[in-house]
Amino acid sequence: MNRSLSAIAVFFLLSFPSICLGIRYFPATGNTETPSRSDILFGFTEAPEYRNGAYCSRDTLIHVAMTIDSEYLRGTIAAVHSALRHATCPETLFFHFIAAEFDPATPRDLTRLVRSTFPSLRFKVYIFREDTVINLISSSIRIALENPLNYARNYLGDILDPNVDRVIYLDSDVIIVDDIQNLWNITLQNNRVIGAPEYCHTNFTNYFTETFWSDPVMTRVFGSSTRTRTRNPCYFNTGVMVMDMRKWRSGNYRKRIENWMEVQRTKRIYELGSLPPFLLVFAGDIEPIDHRWNQHGLGGDNVKGSCRKLHSGPVSLLHWSGKGKPWVRIDERRSCPLDELWEPYDLFRRGDRGQRTRAVGSFVDGYSNYLI
Repeated sequence: MNRSLSAIAVFFLLSFPSICLGIRYFPATGNTETPSRSDILFGFTEAPEYRNGAYCSRDTLIHVAMTIDSEYLRGTIAAVHSALRHATCPETLFFHFIAAEFDPATPRDLTRLVRSTFPSLRFKVYIFREDTVINLISSSIRIALENPLNYARNYLGDILDPNVDRVIYLDSDVIIVDDIQNLWNITLQNNRVIGAPEYCHTNFTNYFTETFWSDPVMTRVFGSSTRTRTRNPCYFNTGVMVMDMRKWRSGNYRKRIENWMEVQRTKRIYELGSLPPFLLVFAGDIEPIDHRWNQHGLGGDNVKGSCRKLHSGPVSLLHWSGKGKPWVRIDERRSCPLDELWEPYDLFRRGDRGQRTRAVGSFVDGYSNYLI
């Protein structure tokens, strides 16, 4: 009987190629499972329990979307830990983790890992079908930027459950040192789809090639206007965004971004992976959020990953965008001063390094299906 069910499940998966799979997990209300092999072999210690304050309601959820994979796993776990630690109402956070289809750590392994590290966390793990975007990706200045999972944010409207109408998207190399509810409560005005800190002092022309700027048709995109305002394009970093998913879906922004990726494949109009298509679609038409919510660039540039200092002003979120990642530099004993701010949120047990093994489990049982 079990073989028949497994065969049917495999047939279903193979018959519908454009499917995003998900595993949902809510904290157990009774006896918890005995930790399995994959729970203890990934080398992370259990986080402290973070509970709601006196005036919190569990009926209101703050949705946070992040990618999760073996390479950036320590970063993702540290980011979640920091968000819970500084939240006034940590039990209102619901995390949507998007996993790579062919990562060495299977989605089931990652689900067990998150569950064992954060037993009270409400979350769901989705599998991102890489063939959705693989043929649209062009070479980048840094090979890590060509990872299909970097493009998962383009497909949040299709991946997330339809009832998720607002989400905070976070990169895996951030830590939050403020109450995330303050970010969640930001209002997206004038029918805007996304909000993010923007930087108008940055030389915007550097993000596109001469091929783009010399084309009078393509450059019109930054001269366009709406009924209420003209676009004044400014740089923003896509590692921290508040997104209205209802407007995202109704405006078909996934397709708008894909259209520019198709242009890139033939005309080479930018060098930097998944960021420029977002700039082409949204720059000059986002809700500007205080810079404190993305102190980015702490990983240095995309080539050397050298040490950086904080920008002036208050800090609510630190972002190690760039080549240098704090967990890598710490392990290699070449950490930068600001990496010490990331380390307290790291739940990886260093004594277990090298002992982690990949637990092999069923890829079919327990998954729900979501069409893209």
